[in-house]
Amino acid sequence: MLDIHQFSYGNDNYGVLLHCRNSGETAMVDAGDAEAGEQALARTGWSLSQIWITHHHGDHTAGLIALKAAHNAQVIGPATGKSQVTGLDQQVGDGEHFTFASREVRVLTTPGHTLDMTNFYLPSEKLVFTGDTLFAMGCGRLFEGDAPMMWASLNKLMALPDDTTIYCSHEYTAANATFALSVDPKNQMLVDRAQQVTALRAAGEPTVPTIMSLERATNPFLRANDPGIRSHLNMPDDTDAAVFAEIRRRKDNF
Repeated sequence: MLDIHQFSYGNDNYGVLLHCRNSGETAMVDAGDAEAGEQALARTGWSLSQIWITHHHGDHTAGLIALKAAHNAQVIGPATGKSQVTGLDQQVGDGEHFTFASREVRVLTTPGHTLDMTNFYLPSEKLVFTGDTLFAMGCGRLFEGDAPMMWASLNKLMALPDDTTIYCSHEYTAANATFALSVDPKNQMLVDRAQQVTALRAAGEPTVPTIMSLERATNPFLRANDPGIRSHLNMPDDTDAAVFAEIRRRKDNF
């Protein structure tokens, strides 16, 4: 079992440290803020050995060069995309894998938000780091890809086991819940979860991580085949991809 420390930075970003007690190895998922990363390492007392980059946006990479230089960390990130991430030591693509603390880390490319979006899945730990692809009750805005591309990417994540723990990169859950209720208002599990999220945020607590089974039940972006959502959108006979595209369009204008 790996120790996990999630830390916040910026307005709503999350970074994550993973640590193996046996080997002493520590990985950081994304490096958007060097100071926040250093504070998290100091708080835990862990020594940084790897940095995993999900995509090229600055709020995920701005601290990369400084953290790499300070700790001589190996940096692993996306092999493809419009914008190359500076500072990568190893470029990885879909279906590839690498090793962290004697554990397999599988690479899932999930284009949509960006073309280089890369997720990291540790089957032995039942963990996935989804960057800005899949959020708690949401999904990433389509900056470089399109709706069919993102729908295919989400399906790739939905193939993971129900008990997979999901760490995403932003605290967007309260806003996502409000939108989700607008397209799936009769979903009692969603209603209940939205109330729980409100209470967590009022107490200053994070809503991340989440789990796949909960997202399947309450995240409208994973529920394009749900009869209730289709009825609400008046799209009973459309393809799942078309329903997803309409949900994403509505969220963009919500």
